[in-house]
Amino acid sequence: MTGTIINVIAVLTGGAIGLIFGSRIPERFKSTVIAGMGLFTAVMGLQMFLKSENQLIVLGAIIIGTLLGEWWRIEDGLQALGQTLEKRFSRDSEEGAGSRFVRGFMVASLLFCVGPMTILGSIQDGLTGNYNLLAVKSTLDGFAAVAFASTLGVGVLFSSLVVLVYQGGISLLAGTLSAVISEPMMNEMTAAGGVILVGLAISNLLEIKKIRVGNFLPALAAAPLIVWVVEKLALP
Repeated sequence: MTGTIINVIAVLTGGAIGLIFGSRIPERFKSTVIAGMGLFTAVMGLQMFLKSENQLIVLGAIIIGTLLGEWWRIEDGLQALGQTLEKRFSRDSEEGAGSRFVRGFMVASLLFCVGPMTILGSIQDGLTGNYNLLAVKSTLDGFAAVAFASTLGVGVLFSSLVVLVYQGGISLLAGTLSAVISEPMMNEMTAAGGVILVGLAISNLLEIKKIRVGNFLPALAAAPLIVWVVEKLALP
């Protein structure tokens, strides 16, 4: 859990810096920084997708994951959580699912929790106590939190709760996960995460087209399950 705690502190620190000094940054600079983060996120997602050894598995995972996400209404749940936190802690005059608070919470939560460093780092931290990978991720998240909080507000800080629960949960289950997830499973999970990151960039950062990206999250679990099924069927 050490790496997760460092990550939470980095997000809170970066977010606080962004809130304090954000008003001194011209709006055009902040919007350009967010656009730059969007482009970087899209490219990173594409790079992750290229790790796939079978793109059909990723497609199947996205379809299954989206169906489950829509059924479980994950996006609505994240928005509802953001709105609850907004009513309790924010004085933003704009309310609802499209508010700056909710957008900041959604964007930061998804960006900080999707990616190979999140999964691999959390497993490594929980299994061996080595939190070097999560320390690197924390540095990146801290700088991202500065940029996001300066534009999207205090909602970014509350994404640290999602980081704590999500990464901490993986670390606690690391022993079981490391015994079950093989390298091919991790590759397809990473590729599915890349698709989600591209969707995040298009929907929330570049604002090209609204996509219910949160409902894609079950694909991260569907991908390794499909790999497991394919491997079992391939056995003589």
